[in-house]
This record gives sequence, C-alpha cells and structure tokens, in this order.
Amino acid sequence: TVGGGVGVIAATSTKTVTVCANKKTNMLRYAKKGKCIKKSETKVVLNQTGVKGDTGATGATGATGAKGDTGAAGASSPTGFTARSVCGSNGTTLCAVGVQGPGGGTIVYVDSSNETPMFDYLEVAPTEASTSVVWSTTTAKCGSVADANCRTSFLSDAGTALDFIGFGTGRAATAAIVARHNAGSVAKTAYAAGVADSYTTATASDWFLPSKDELNEVCKYARNTGQAPGASTMCDGGSSATLRGFSDGFYWSSSETETDGSSAQSFSSNPWVPSADRSSTIYVRPVRAF
Repeated sequence: TVGGGVGVIAATSTKTVTVCANKKTNMLRYAKKGKCIKKSETKVVLNQTGVKGDTGATGATGATGAKGDTGAAGASSPTGFTARSVCGSNGTTLCAVGVQGPGGGTIVYVDSSNETPMFDYLEVAPTEASTSVVWSTTTAKCGSVADANCRTSFLSDAGTALDFIGFGTGRAATAAIVARHNAGSVAKTAYAAGVADSYTTATASDWFLPSKDELNEVCKYARNTGQAPGASTMCDGGSSATLRGFSDGFYWSSSETETDGSSAQSFSSNPWVPSADRSSTIYVRPVRAF
C-alpha cells in the first residue's frame, strides 16, 4: 500500500498476486512471498487475468463499397445454340422436347446443333387451327401468274417455292401464301396458311403453317419415335395408338411441290403425299419458332 492506495505490481497476466488486508484498517499491502500475518491480516489472492465480458452489440453496416470492374465476356457457344429457360407453365423452365412452350403449345424440336440459324426451338400449337380446310382457293388472279387462281399456280415465288420445304422455311412460305390470297381478297378462314397465320393463344400470335420438314418433326413427336431431330430423319416407327393428342388424319404443310400440289402428312400411317390436291379439306396444326 502506498499512502492508503493500491500500487501497481508488474507481473504477467497469467500469474496471481497475493496481498494482505489489515483486519482493523482494511489497508492492503503486497505480500512479495505470498505470506500474511495470520492474527492481524487476511490473505487475498488476485488473478490478473481479466474476466471475459459479454459480446458487444453489432455495429452499424458500413457504406457499400465501390462497384468492381466488369468481368471478361464469356465464350460464345461454338454451335450458335442458346439454351433458354422460358418454357413450362411457370415460364422459367429450360426448354426441351415435350415441355410446354412459351406460346402454350409443346416443344417438338430443339436445334442444339444449329441446323437452322433462324431459330433454336420449334413449338407446335396446343390445338388444331382447323379440322377441315383446303390448301388454297380458286379465287381468280390470286396466284403468282396474273391470270391464274390460287389453286393452279405457285403462291410462293415460282423460282423459290420448291426450296420452301426445310427447317426455317415455313414462316416465309406462309407469309407468301397469305400475301397471294390477300391479293385476291380471300378471307384467311378459307385456306390453310391463312388459318394458321390467324391462330393465336393467350401468349403468342406468331404461328404459321409448318414446312414439310417442320411438319415431319411434329409427326416424330406425335408418334413418340425417339428419333433424333433433323430433316434427314423421316418420321418412322413409334406408336400411333395415342398420337399425343394429334389426329390420325392428314395435316397440311406450307410446302408446294408443283403448281397445283402441296405436301401433306398423316401421323398415324406416316405416308407422305408429296402432291396432294389443294382442294382437299384436311387438318391444320400451326407451329411457331424462337
């Protein structure tokens, strides 16, 4: 004790310090050897290690740091295919064959090999656009030849009509067919391409009459053939028992085969009719591509 106060003793924090408290005056003195006078003093052992206190409250969040540099652009797909999660009933599912498409139909073709630069997915409509409609009418001055009608002349340009059979050609063929009929003031409800072009769902209005190869892909899905996608594989095998909601009759394509004939296909028996009579009244199931 120094002048009635407590002095500071230099020692490591892990050691103890012994002090002696005078029983009469309560004054403390440092017991260097750890011994006190039993009659007049009380021994007090002090541990210099402090008692751990409670954890303090969390401080306020600091200000947001500066935005970091933009990372390098990722490498593009070598095939040009873009996987998209815009399918399913919630619109966030990855698109795949058999999954509901963003237009409310069903995905029947995934172009993962970039076979068709114009689109990555082909979606077939959820319902028939018509169960009985002709491919074209006999309206005069409707065809590509001024004095020909729509049923006896190429409706898509005569020089390119025969090229409108593959993937990515159905949309252009439909537009050309509709334009020819519009020139003859024909109602869209009167012919296959017009019916397909007018078809809408709650989430899409860009439907068209599929080309020969696009319709063939719908057939492969309907029959559940398990065949790989692509124009080189004709719809063959599988089951025609249920056809996944499709008809067992014939469906129109937008592909012209000659001046007065167009392609049609039956999903049940799978015969192609390369030059069907355009006056035939058969089914139309539109498709859309994205």
